[in-house]
Amino acid sequence: MSDIVILKDIRALVIASKSELKHSVNSVMVQTYWHIGRIIVEDEQQGQRRAKYGAKQLEEIANSLTQEFGRGFDSRNLRNMRKFYLTYPIWNAVSSKLSWTHYRRLIRLENSEARDWYMSESIENSWSARALDRQISNLYYERLLSSQEKGVVVQEAKEKTEVLQVSVKNYLRDPYIFDFLNLPMSSLLESDVEQALIDNLQQFLLELGRGFAFVSRQERLTVEDQDFYIDLVFYNFKLKCFLLIDLKLGKLTHQDVGQMDTYVRIYDKFHKGDDDNATIGLILCSEDSKAVAKYSVLSDSQQLFSSKYLPFLPTEEELKQELLRERKLLRERT
Repeated sequence: MSDIVILKDIRALVIASKSELKHSVNSVMVQTYWHIGRIIVEDEQQGQRRAKYGAKQLEEIANSLTQEFGRGFDSRNLRNMRKFYLTYPIWNAVSSKLSWTHYRRLIRLENSEARDWYMSESIENSWSARALDRQISNLYYERLLSSQEKGVVVQEAKEKTEVLQVSVKNYLRDPYIFDFLNLPMSSLLESDVEQALIDNLQQFLLELGRGFAFVSRQERLTVEDQDFYIDLVFYNFKLKCFLLIDLKLGKLTHQDVGQMDTYVRIYDKFHKGDDDNATIGLILCSEDSKAVAKYSVLSDSQQLFSSKYLPFLPTEEELKQELLRERKLLRERT
């Protein structure tokens, strides 16, 4: 048997095994969350007195679970599990072919007929959670019912919907997978270039010695029904403000800037102190031998931005050289 054939067979086996792992984790996670929702609902139904302090009790339970099992069991997610059970009180109505992310989107639909239809279509067409969210946001079900030319609507959906061709690595990036397994992200993505760059960038900024203090990484921002994750968060004592960093492999896009602007606004509203200055957002994009640094601040004065912030932050040239150096080292290791 040739080396090429052996490599092909081994790759096929590894891919199949990882696919099975993905399915197993997803199935167990969905079932576990459904049963947690059931326990919460049944406990609430024990009496009126218990219902009066249910919210406080749920917060206490969430704190205990988070301390023991890690993130993923905060009060908001416990409420999602409760709603999951109330939406699907019969376990047989739940399909293990859909992920927890799918169900978090489905349970927000008030129209039960639309919810059942989207669920069925997701299973039949192997929609990813992102594809499902797009179809719901574009009122696919409602447009299909009201359209005289249903074929046109169906064709548009097929053209614009991503088919479920998600690699195992990308699937395991789902924060809820990590929350459920209580595993650090680096343990599964250690060889990922982006993650390695973030690891080194964190140390690089601290070594600059310009007032940086490390706050967190992969910090989750929860607003209403959405979760956002920031790669790195620092606080700069000289500037008296938070610095949010997001790393993108590829060219800078308007979507990247818009996303960072959202992060900055959320951080300013929920985390910034009264005596803190406006939060700074830094997007780093690296592609081949090019590096682009883009700052986004909530300030009307660009002059204030230039004179006040730049002297204490890494220059674009410093960031460029650091990114290029780390990419070179990574290539040499591989």
